[in-house]
Amino acid sequence: VELVETGGGLVQAGGSLRLSCAASGGTFSRYGLGWFRQAPGKEREFVAAISRTGGNTSYGDSVKGRFTISRDNAKNTVNLQMNALKPEDTAAYYCAARLTLADVPLYEYGYWGQGTQVTVSS
Repeated sequence: VELVETGGGLVQAGGSLRLSCAASGGTFSRYGLGWFRQAPGKEREFVAAISRTGGNTSYGDSVKGRFTISRDNAKNTVNLQMNALKPEDTAAYYCAARLTLADVPLYEYGYWGQGTQVTVSS
């Protein structure tokens, strides 16, 4: 499956952004999906995950209550709504996918997008 992220940009602290990831080349509903981020000089960080049906989600502690992951299996997209953004949210954000039979959020993935940059100014 191929993944392409869009929606990154520059936003002021307290603002919102919505990232989207379009998938092609696979049966979308068979994949668990996730978002990760990586800031310069830091390790990749788990942000959010959503199960195959969208019925189960998981979030990293640093984004709980501010970010929401969703998916549209009819449109082959997964979204990340980011609210109340902070300068520490600045990073490259990556969409990820993994073929799975289970309807649970996943934390390890085999397919990755190229990333989209999010910059939050103070």
